[in-house]
Amino acid sequence: MCRVLSVKPSSYYDWLSRDLSDQQIHRNQCELLVKVAHTETKQCYGVDRLHAHLSAQGHDISQYMVRSIKEEHGIKCRRHKRFKVTTDSNHNKLVYPNVLDQKFDASRPNQAWVSDITYIWTLEGWLYLAGVKDLYTKELVGYAINKRMTADLVCRALNMAIKNKGPSQGLTVHSDRGSQYCSHAYHNIIKQHHFKGSMSGKGNCYDNAPIESFWGTLKNELVYHQDYKTRFTAITDIIRYIELYYNQTRIQKGLGYKSPRQVWFDFYRHAA
Repeated sequence: MCRVLSVKPSSYYDWLSRDLSDQQIHRNQCELLVKVAHTETKQCYGVDRLHAHLSAQGHDISQYMVRSIKEEHGIKCRRHKRFKVTTDSNHNKLVYPNVLDQKFDASRPNQAWVSDITYIWTLEGWLYLAGVKDLYTKELVGYAINKRMTADLVCRALNMAIKNKGPSQGLTVHSDRGSQYCSHAYHNIIKQHHFKGSMSGKGNCYDNAPIESFWGTLKNELVYHQDYKTRFTAITDIIRYIELYYNQTRIQKGLGYKSPRQVWFDFYRHAA
């Protein structure tokens, strides 16, 4: 049963015509900023990163306010799915020792790279993506995409990274023990540029955790939310994500709430 409140008509119309307080205006502005920022960051930033993103844009909003608004309006990050490891290391090809040995902290760009292959489903069939990630900047410095998982795929990704960054001799290039990374073509690139080859222990995905983490990010933020009808559409979408979002603008807590490209520029600006 509805309950009728005893309110004078004059009081009701006075309440309607009353201006919003400065506090409420600020709250409304903050709600709009949080909602826009949540969309801009592909609905993937938690409270800490969303607050850092807004602060970097010059907005005066507290972390508590961001958390409060997200909770009040049910603003949640996209749900994650588990990552599936598919490396086949059952072969008798040449294997590098584990030089990296889970030492993922680097003091400069082009000191150590990690590489791996993942897969993406389209209605035309599977796509395979090989990537190379810098441990200092967290940037994906090289990649290649094809419908076949071949040695040429990982070679093209590594060659792209070399062309993009021009690393010096002594760079550590780490991968798992997949047959593609044990090919003569791949080993020849390592030897030609005087790099240090490094490979994970057999069946140990933790030895290559940084690139596995990137695959999880790519799939959780992009791939799992798409139904690709063609390989071309998937390739275009993935390249756009890597080049325009992940490398350029996506801030990371581990990078002091900077993007990989910002970290790269900051390092060389300070060095100069």
